[in-house]
Amino acid sequence: MLEPIRFQCRHCGQSHEGQPDLAFDAPHQYEQLTPEDRQLAVCVIGDDYFIRVTLPLQIIDSDEDFHFGCWVSLSKVNFARYLDLFEAADVTGEGPYFGWLCNRFPWYPDTLHLKTNVHLQPYPKRPWIELEPTDHPLAIHQREGITRETLTEIFAANEHPTS
Repeated sequence: MLEPIRFQCRHCGQSHEGQPDLAFDAPHQYEQLTPEDRQLAVCVIGDDYFIRVTLPLQIIDSDEDFHFGCWVSLSKVNFARYLDLFEAADVTGEGPYFGWLCNRFPWYPDTLHLKTNVHLQPYPKRPWIELEPTDHPLAIHQREGITRETLTEIFAANEHPTS
């Protein structure tokens, strides 16, 4: 049996154990808004239509996946269709929808606006994304998997929630 993932937090200096998923609270574009404009934005900012998705990475030598919770922008038409199907139990034959990744992932070279395919899942599961097969390290990790050591480095590069 493999040892649990352990990492030292760069913010608090404490050692943590376990495999958390990492998620973004909002798309990058939301973070660029003024506080007043943030109160008006939910899933639409200007001409951009955002949905929350997961980006799965297979952990090499493990039966587990690691997931980034992130945001993508869709076309207005695909966003409307997504809303129509939001609580659907059967999404067979729908999509994938083209989308743009809308978060900058710490540890990786810039990930903002990587091309994605958005795959719907039955409610209540979030859609998952498949990155365009490029030489970007995140796309390579999605195609080929990620080592536990690299995942530990990513955890250490991200803040952990405080309670």
